[in-house]
Amino acid sequence: MINETLEQLNRLEAETLKAVEDSADLNTVNDVRVKMLGKKGELTAILKTMGKLSAEERPVIGARANEVREAVEAAITAQTAKLKALGYEASVKAEAIDVTLPGKRRHTGKAHPMSMVLDDLKAIFTAMGYTVVSGPEIEETRFVFDMLNTFEGHPARDERDTFYIEDSIVLRTQTSSVQIRTMLENKPPIAIISPGRVFRRDEFDATHSPVFHQCEALVVDKNITFADLKGTLETFMKRLYGDSVKLLFRPHNFPYTEPSAEVDLSCFKCGGSGCGMCKGEGWIEMLGAGVVHPQVLRNCGIDPEVYSGFAFGVGLERITMMRYEIDDLRHLYENDIRFLRQF
Repeated sequence: MINETLEQLNRLEAETLKAVEDSADLNTVNDVRVKMLGKKGELTAILKTMGKLSAEERPVIGARANEVREAVEAAITAQTAKLKALGYEASVKAEAIDVTLPGKRRHTGKAHPMSMVLDDLKAIFTAMGYTVVSGPEIEETRFVFDMLNTFEGHPARDERDTFYIEDSIVLRTQTSSVQIRTMLENKPPIAIISPGRVFRRDEFDATHSPVFHQCEALVVDKNITFADLKGTLETFMKRLYGDSVKLLFRPHNFPYTEPSAEVDLSCFKCGGSGCGMCKGEGWIEMLGAGVVHPQVLRNCGIDPEVYSGFAFGVGLERITMMRYEIDDLRHLYENDIRFLRQF
């Protein structure tokens, strides 16, 4: 009996040590441990038979069983440490950074040229005491046309010029609707600018777009005259283009201002002598302006016998193109990084 048990212990030891050595991962090592040393393991089963041995045989079998247990546990500990070390080395290699590879350069973004120009406009007017206001792009015709004296039959109300959503709802053609809303909601004195997108049925070419940006201004107070308008525009343009620029006011007709004017700017590139930017004329058409029509004030509940005002509007794309000598409007919308990096 004792010889058979010793042979069984020797065989289990050899087989288990070989299985531990051949284990390729930690799960396999643990399976070998459970099979050999677990509660239902093979070594445990042998120890349970020791009750059948004589008093002289038990110490011999017990001593040999402990030797087998210690040998197996030592082998399992060593193999576990080996496999963990190999796993760590493999993860380090997998996660290693090859410092010889070229780095990925991050390109820092910057403001769009129109955003930079708009920021300048806001800074100029807020320094003069103006407030920046905004309004809806989808607007009622009464705010876009009716209250601005642009009645039925006017070309601006034609479907060939304006995007209609419903009979009385349009995509605003100008930010003057913001001026109307402001006068309806606030009592004078009023001094605002209203930058934003506007929409007209224009072909998309080098100088036109169905979507573009305006920045309009409105002042309403007591004793406001055309002279205040001229002084404001001169201050605005000189801060934008330099003290040497001059303004030329030409009579015009807008239904919401009286008197009205088209305003030209002396070419800041050639000083008025004539160049490619001003097409040899020395002057560049910039914006429309005028004194707010008395009826527009009445429409907004403001007494024109007490208050007067002026308004003007300028295209943001136009100012941007002139400042940076851009010859094609489409460059501003195409998001070509080669173009935008220049600014």
